[in-house]
Amino acid sequence: MPDQSPLNLDEVAKPDPRVEFARSRTGMASYRTQLALDRTTLAWIRTTLTMASFGFGMVGFFRAMRQQSPTAEAVRLHDAAIQFGLGLIYLGILATVLAATSQWLTLRRLKRGQEPVLTIWPLSLTMAVLVAILGLYGLWSVRAH
Repeated sequence: MPDQSPLNLDEVAKPDPRVEFARSRTGMASYRTQLALDRTTLAWIRTTLTMASFGFGMVGFFRAMRQQSPTAEAVRLHDAAIQFGLGLIYLGILATVLAATSQWLTLRRLKRGQEPVLTIWPLSLTMAVLVAILGLYGLWSVRAH
């Protein structure tokens, strides 16, 4: 049987120090969440810049190659590579816009005290599918002609 000691009024009147500690930790958790979101967005920016830079490099390289070897087969392959490079540029631009939009919407929810929304199609999965489609299109365009 538990001890039924009399209630000490000094203990009841004192605020629990854990409550203030929990409040300060909650504020820091929001700050850490925002920093993590910023790091994720910066990673997306690095990825999209790399994707677009690779696309620009492909376009420039294969345009120069097409001018050096104007055979019908070389022109066809170079045109397909240029289209793939342009696709990477467009995909990089799209991913940058989606990453910025995602961060803006998530920050807005956090500032309102709401939880971030987990989507069925997160940005990483969406971009993976789009890159796969672009790759399949690139293979198809090289093999089709």
